[in-house]
Amino acid sequence: MFADRARIYVRSGKGGDGFVSFRREKYVPAGGPDGGDGGRGGDVIFEVDEGLNTLIDFRNVRKYKAEDGEPGSKKNCRGRDGGSITLKVPQGTVIREAGSGKVIVDMSGDNRRVVLLKGGRGGNGNQHYATSTMQAPRYAQPGQPAKELELMLELKVIADVGLVGFPNVGKSTLLSRVSNARPKIANYHFTTLNPNLGVVDLEGTGGFVIADIPGLIEGASEGVGLGYEFLRHIERTKVIVHIVDAAGTEGRDPVADIYAINRELESYDPNIAARPQVIAANKIDAIYDTEKDPVEAIRREFEPKGISVYPISAVSGQGVKELLYHVNEMLNGLEDTVTVFEQEYFPEQEASAEGDEPCSVTYDQDEDEYVVEGPRIEKMLGYTNLDSEKGFNFFQNFLKETGILKQLEALGIQEGDTVRMYGLKFDYYK
Repeated sequence: MFADRARIYVRSGKGGDGFVSFRREKYVPAGGPDGGDGGRGGDVIFEVDEGLNTLIDFRNVRKYKAEDGEPGSKKNCRGRDGGSITLKVPQGTVIREAGSGKVIVDMSGDNRRVVLLKGGRGGNGNQHYATSTMQAPRYAQPGQPAKELELMLELKVIADVGLVGFPNVGKSTLLSRVSNARPKIANYHFTTLNPNLGVVDLEGTGGFVIADIPGLIEGASEGVGLGYEFLRHIERTKVIVHIVDAAGTEGRDPVADIYAINRELESYDPNIAARPQVIAANKIDAIYDTEKDPVEAIRREFEPKGISVYPISAVSGQGVKELLYHVNEMLNGLEDTVTVFEQEYFPEQEASAEGDEPCSVTYDQDEDEYVVEGPRIEKMLGYTNLDSEKGFNFFQNFLKETGILKQLEALGIQEGDTVRMYGLKFDYYK
């Protein structure tokens, strides 16, 4: 089964907490603090694996977590770092934030290995907080929290040339003739439900990669049938080859088919429709009406528009070499670059923005108290020892840096007024 989309959950490791302890040795009655630091949490890493061509593994396992860092311990022992987790994906995988659909990274071009989520930093042990006036600090820093994301993985195949056309026009047959690919071929609609890649080796050239995009139908750009599932795979192609049944073996009009395909490309993405095109008028071996030449009708319609038409027979090989050399010339005239989707979502910035969420500062008239609330305040109170001079100064600096003191002053707070924070009350003094 070909799988080109998957939704997964990833989480980096939490940093280990710093440790609070004091030396307890014989003949050392008042040993200093010796709490060790916490270990760093593990990272979430994505890496391209050339041996993969689907996302099927992510359909079976949907949750991936790096290891947490271990907490510190006594005698200045640092906690062990958490192990990182590396997820292998096929080249061409686009990683998006699931909620917004924004691109985090495109595993194409030079993006072979990316640290998507960094593990949390380990907290400092109490040894770091000793001063001349506070020689026995009884608090330590907690480790940074883990980061988590819901991701949508989407594989967009990387090929120089994309074969498009209605079902059963001979795309798979052509691909099997000109490349090393061996797609399943049979004479019924939608035999191909997976994009197939093949390498075309042409004498005297460097060759190119060609993709057989499954048959399109009208309305594909609106999601009819498997429209979106197929169309996403031509987003990276540099040249588009329209394959049409010139013989009309199924009663279709090849000219109308080409216009229909172009409409779907235009509706899906105008940039794709504007890419260089060539028409392969296939099944000329099945043309028996000598009075009407359907290939000439196709040429009269499209060559004035700058689109070359090549009559071919994918079954016999007639005209195929001429088509391939023309496609190679088209590619040589284009920049040798891979379309890489730009980053739109930045996990580190988003996490920082969440951490900077403003706290609420209000005045409770009934209690005659100023109330400060918010997740950062609650978290800070959870690991700060306000009974110590060092801890209280640390907390005051936090209030100043976050602008909370300015907000209190804007509300008219005066020295001696009461400030309440999650059950904790203290008098305000500058």
